[in-house]
Amino acid sequence: MGCASSKQFKRAPRHEDAALLAKETTFSLDEVKALYELFEKISYSIFKDGLIHKEEFQLALFRNSNRKNLFADRIFDLFDLKRNGVIEFDEFVRSLQIFHPDTPMADKIAFAFRLYDLRGTGSIEREELKEMVLAILSESDLLLSGDAVEQMVDQTFKEADLNGDGRIDPDEWKAFTVRIQPC
Repeated sequence: MGCASSKQFKRAPRHEDAALLAKETTFSLDEVKALYELFEKISYSIFKDGLIHKEEFQLALFRNSNRKNLFADRIFDLFDLKRNGVIEFDEFVRSLQIFHPDTPMADKIAFAFRLYDLRGTGSIEREELKEMVLAILSESDLLLSGDAVEQMVDQTFKEADLNGDGRIDPDEWKAFTVRIQPC
């Protein structure tokens, strides 16, 4: 007992488990417990197995489990820390902390970089940026012409690809995001 398995936290997390997650993340114990309630609602919405499957994740985000979106797929993939096709409670908490106000900006920048690095090559290529821009625009129901999207991608590369190699590396991404960050 007490060992974490792929079905961990089928019932509310034990106090020790929740306390450990609170200690290891930016969340308080009460926040971890509240996150468990949210996790439980999502993880029992379709498959009822205490794990969040991609369809349940899509349903939670879009109220439609069949809607495909590159942005949501990338978030799911980044939340699935164990790369087993589902999000377990500890992964859910550890991943959500990226959105917590107390999470260091460097961690948020690194997360955003991984989000845009679709192929996991360690750099963001022009086509990857374009794919993500189109996915975000689509999800926001914003329609821009192909030329406007190309201009957006061109401008981003002009500002971010400091060495001009056609790719944005993590250091360039960090410098770019720090420059464009609102005061």
